[in-house]
Amino acid sequence: MKQATLSIRHETIYRYSSPVGYSIVQLRLSPRMEPQQRPLSWNIVSNGQRRDFIDSFGNSSQMLSITVPHQEVHILASGVVEVDTPDRGRMPERSLLSPLAFTVSTRLTEAGAAIRAFASHHLQAGASTSQLLALTETIRQAVVYQSGATAVTTTASDALALGLGVCQDHAHLFLACCHTQGIPARYVSGYLDSGQTEHGASHAWVDVWVDEVDYSGWVSIDVTHSCLQHAGYCRLAVGRDYESAAPIRGTRRGGSEEKMSVQVDISSQ
Repeated sequence: MKQATLSIRHETIYRYSSPVGYSIVQLRLSPRMEPQQRPLSWNIVSNGQRRDFIDSFGNSSQMLSITVPHQEVHILASGVVEVDTPDRGRMPERSLLSPLAFTVSTRLTEAGAAIRAFASHHLQAGASTSQLLALTETIRQAVVYQSGATAVTTTASDALALGLGVCQDHAHLFLACCHTQGIPARYVSGYLDSGQTEHGASHAWVDVWVDEVDYSGWVSIDVTHSCLQHAGYCRLAVGRDYESAAPIRGTRRGGSEEKMSVQVDISSQ
């Protein structure tokens, strides 16, 4: 697939058993402005008030605030994005942020003794794209995909110990391994056309910095599927981990029990 036009609809509804006093939610639901993807139309609708800003990683973001009592938060992002397949997964980028900013571990990507031992056997400093793809195969074998096995708070170390996880766990473990070798690597959140492969819809993968004979820069790799990014992917945000790149993340006061429903529909035009 060299090029695709993706039609995306992402609806999230939070319902509460009693009124919430206020909600503050950070949204990273707008496709990144990058050479290989072009939003043809995009719209976000929600209750409450939203303020646009660019976060510290260059992601188009909004702060949603609801300051009157409410028992539901309804967020709908939808639009059409034209996407090209990057050449060999390469993502040339003009940014003032040094790639070294993505060698810093977080709570979710901290490399404990087990990860350091794992990385020492399967990764070396200055790894090529092919060697990094080989690491993804090893991670998939070590952490078998199982929906519901982990939560967004699960660390890379916990996922490795459990041996089960989902796309964000694969991404966190890959980042943790790279950090042990001083290799810049960052978390990517976005969408994957589910018509291309399993485990689609909302998705997480990685960008990793490579220095090769003819290229020095980011290469985008889907750890869960052991492949390079192609035109079936729409990128929303990059960050150091899930917490800094999550499409929706917030806090509230009150509300007692929460129920969340999410519906993501993606199709190629």
